[in-house]
Amino acid sequence: MLEEKMGHLKAILKEMGGCVIGFSGGVDSTLLYAVAREVLGDRATAVTITSEIHPEWELLEARELAAQIGGRHRILEAKALEIPGLAENPENRCYVCKKAIAGELWNIAREQGVSFVLDGGNVDDRGDYRPGRQAAIEAGIRSPLEEADLTKDEIRQLSRSMELPTWNKPSYACLISRFPYGVYLTRENMRMVAIAEDFLREMGLRTVRVRFHGDVARLELGEEEYERVVHELRQEVVTKVKEAGFAYVALDLQGYRTGAMNEVLANTD
Repeated sequence: MLEEKMGHLKAILKEMGGCVIGFSGGVDSTLLYAVAREVLGDRATAVTITSEIHPEWELLEARELAAQIGGRHRILEAKALEIPGLAENPENRCYVCKKAIAGELWNIAREQGVSFVLDGGNVDDRGDYRPGRQAAIEAGIRSPLEEADLTKDEIRQLSRSMELPTWNKPSYACLISRFPYGVYLTRENMRMVAIAEDFLREMGLRTVRVRFHGDVARLELGEEEYERVVHELRQEVVTKVKEAGFAYVALDLQGYRTGAMNEVLANTD
């Protein structure tokens, strides 16, 4: 079954003849780029977006992965907080951002002489509140992993079989996802969150989110990380997060879950 899905994915890419891929260096886009590189060679170009809403380590890892895969890789420097309406942080913030970035990716596609822009969307992305997905559809961006009916677990399995180092990489989203809807977004607040998460990553915590609530940092951790913080690292975590600029540090007893900031939308509905 998995081999059939991989065959389907390759057939989809081969039929395109060339593409530009939004490449974050995450599990999904890395597999997509690796397979596209195998099928299309230099007719596949990975594009990594960097801006104030992306931590520096994400760009560094994307560069390393692209070099390992060996294909064409470009960096798109964006000024995300200057996208009209995004700093106001509306409920459709992902739509606003993705719509603007999609236009830039299509410009690169035209420069490269290819007719397709792709992202790493998969079957599991059909759930949750995802306005960015709608923006991608409206912009004509295709999601070959989803078209091949691949789930997140299957993408990890294929990545492991291809010896891609991202096969067990935790999911990640841009820094805006750390903020409640309606909270005005500033570079300084982005910086606070990024520094706090960097501190926690340096401690060896892999699944971690620092949610911004003004003076309060609400930490969402994976199960293993939760146990470590409670029993081993509590004081060090408090100290480091406060050094990032927060006055208070709270630990979310529910732990990490995707779309946590969307829960208030569900409650409102």
